[in-house]
Amino acid sequence: MAHTLIDIPFEQRHQCWFCGEPSELTFGFPHQYFLVFDCSHPPLSVPSCRECTAFARKAKQHSIWAVANNVKHFLAQTYQKDLAIGINWTKEELANSEFESGNFVGFQKSAWMMYEIAKQRLNYQGWVLSLEGVELDVDYIGTEFTFDGVTYPSVDLAIEHFIETYDLSAENFKKALAIVGIDKFGKAVRFCRLLIGRTPEQQKLALRYFAEDEKLG
Repeated sequence: MAHTLIDIPFEQRHQCWFCGEPSELTFGFPHQYFLVFDCSHPPLSVPSCRECTAFARKAKQHSIWAVANNVKHFLAQTYQKDLAIGINWTKEELANSEFESGNFVGFQKSAWMMYEIAKQRLNYQGWVLSLEGVELDVDYIGTEFTFDGVTYPSVDLAIEHFIETYDLSAENFKKALAIVGIDKFGKAVRFCRLLIGRTPEQQKLALRYFAEDEKLG
């Protein structure tokens, strides 16, 4: 199958379309790893880095935009620990942590940089796709969710990320979100962190009070 390389803006000629990192390869879609018979756009290829190319080949989707969403999902899972740095620390806290020896020194020096790189790759939005000057119609509605400066491919992935980062009860967190709604995602996180270490009875009672307070506004 012949793929046409998308039009590439001059200032982005060396960027991966998926994450913005330096591109080394191109990813053609549809491809031999997943046959698509109802693709809404012509066969095309986009510049990509090696990691995103590998992720894209695993995506079983029917358009390049859906593939891109899957790639973000893989990136978020792969770099979960790096993204968690920005949740558990601030740049100032790391800089002033005063660890001058031991294993923590390397972490102190590189951690914030790794967080920033992971965040930038996840937040990156590829340029509008066009072939030989003709812009392609997007037929995919994304399910992205942004919280605390990080754009997750979906709210479900954001939920998984915070459950694992803070070791929250998945059941309690989802119940808290159902009470306050995803617009108050941070409030649900803060509440569920208070439940850590509490007995099941205490957690159940706290959830009841939490729901009553939310009704009262």
